[in-house]
Amino acid sequence: MNSQVREPGFSSEEIPSLVFADQEGNILDHPHLKMAGMSGHTPMVPSPDELVPLPFGSTLFFMPGRIPVGWDIRQNRFIPCSDTPSGTDVYHCSAVAAFLPPGYVRTLLPARHCRKKAPTLPLWAYAAVGWRDNRFWAAGIMVDSNPHWDPKYFQDDAGLADLVKKALEEKPKNRLIRHLARCASEYHCFAAKNCFYRRWELPLPTSPGCNAECLGCISLQPASLCPAPHERINFVPSVDEICEITIPHLEYAEDPIASFGQGCEGEPILQADVIKAAVEGIRSNTPKGIINLNTNGSKPETISQLCRSGMDSIRVTLNSPDPLIFSAYHRPIGFSLNEIKRSLILAEEAEASSAINLLVFPGITDREEERDRLINFIRETGIDQIQMRNLNIDPDLYLRAIKTKGERYPLLKWMADLKEVFPQISFGYFNRAKTGI
Repeated sequence: MNSQVREPGFSSEEIPSLVFADQEGNILDHPHLKMAGMSGHTPMVPSPDELVPLPFGSTLFFMPGRIPVGWDIRQNRFIPCSDTPSGTDVYHCSAVAAFLPPGYVRTLLPARHCRKKAPTLPLWAYAAVGWRDNRFWAAGIMVDSNPHWDPKYFQDDAGLADLVKKALEEKPKNRLIRHLARCASEYHCFAAKNCFYRRWELPLPTSPGCNAECLGCISLQPASLCPAPHERINFVPSVDEICEITIPHLEYAEDPIASFGQGCEGEPILQADVIKAAVEGIRSNTPKGIINLNTNGSKPETISQLCRSGMDSIRVTLNSPDPLIFSAYHRPIGFSLNEIKRSLILAEEAEASSAINLLVFPGITDREEERDRLINFIRETGIDQIQMRNLNIDPDLYLRAIKTKGERYPLLKWMADLKEVFPQISFGYFNRAKTGI
């Protein structure tokens, strides 16, 4: 860990206390150490403007093999907290992290020391968290307040079970319905649940294959790493299976969107012929709603054809506009950032709206150099929106693959700078329906 001391420029009373987990997984607040976070390898005390009360729908995790680190006001330095006295007991500590709900982007990683032979953590986005005024606080900012993704709308599992059963009975031969039923019921995927509630954004996974080997792929991982949190679709749905679900959804759902490219699949444009025929079939039956493509943007001419066939919007995922950082994480097969830029340009020429799904990571994204690269990227591509998503990955695994450098440039300042250069650009987290929200 970088031993550089970052003194806070505000009152110590504003800083939450460090929280840690004991051997039984109980979460406790430290009697005198304060919360600390990390940008890359650099520890720092979070400022008040990048702390939010832990939102509803968040999850707390302990981080096995990671020693929590806090800010010691008395010694004016960061202190690892491997053993903490509490009465007559001594706890062997683990760091604690928050996983924030949709719409929030973390600003700092949990401050921690990694023990030798620490296990690889599951693919979640780990945010710094602390305790103050009888509540948890997390290092994060809200970037999109779309109410359609509020966790409170996805809690009724009993009602969902009835809807899933009814859909399976009505469409017993539709494999895509069966796949989404499992995603909704077992993985509690919010988008898959929308299918059965017939509302908002409908997911349309189509591709079991991919032309990238992302280090943090959430649907396929090598056996040597942690298991993927989603099981990838293992078939290509037919045009009829796609249309059977999508046409009534766009016709009758509230603020309807249908999106190809989901976390439970590979790269959708590898099934471009099926998608193109499905889009044409959908649009021959209804002009309503948005048809969206979430993609890696690896095949520009294919993107152009899909947009001209009726695709309304595309969103290209990338972790960085820096070629080295991009390649280290996405590990593309047969394409590069040049193809991604070309895809976004051709989408704009076809009058489809375009966005990037920027995978935000403290220590990589929050750098002045990264801001400058994004400015150049937007100038080249003319994108309409930056959707900011937390990168789900073990932070120590990611930082071993990508070397961080440079001083931190806080996300709020970074976003303000981009908005000043591009007043028309919007920041968000979610795809949007035609009617807006």
